[in-house]
Amino acid sequence: MARLAEKYESEIRDHLKKMFSFKNIFEVPKLDKIVVNMGVGEAVTDSKIINKAIEDLSLITGQKPIVTKAKKSIAGFKLRKGLNIGCKVTLRKKRMFEFLDRLIFIALPRVRDFKGLSKKSFDGNGNYSIGIKEQIIFPEIDYDKIDKIRGMDITITTTTTNQEHAFELLKGFNLPFKD
Repeated sequence: MARLAEKYESEIRDHLKKMFSFKNIFEVPKLDKIVVNMGVGEAVTDSKIINKAIEDLSLITGQKPIVTKAKKSIAGFKLRKGLNIGCKVTLRKKRMFEFLDRLIFIALPRVRDFKGLSKKSFDGNGNYSIGIKEQIIFPEIDYDKIDKIRGMDITITTTTTNQEHAFELLKGFNLPFKD
């Protein structure tokens, strides 16, 4: 079992149940999924660039990403409907906890000038989004083999709709928030 999954089972769940005085253990919020998305706008001009992004994302997450396609044509961006413009991975259960563990304790401390994550990135429905500017903060990526630095979006989805409950859940996992 993943380290953070064990921590949730043994500490965080009981702490949240007491803190918010939930009557049933199933009311306690938990992590549902983590979606890692990498938009590749340059893939409009060169279709081979998307393959490098897929390779990077599969190294980072340990799971093969799906390719996202443009929903409609936009002439200003030279974009046609159905063109490959990004890739994403949905992580659940064991892989989700392992990715979150690597994100919190290995990747985020490697970000330059990191002062903590914003508390304003909650969407009001208990989900939290993080934007990362460089994929090289993950140790799986070899710095010498990358062709271009790309960013990614990470969305952590919880089972609660309350922002305060989701904040306390993520704080229990030691997500480094700004004070």
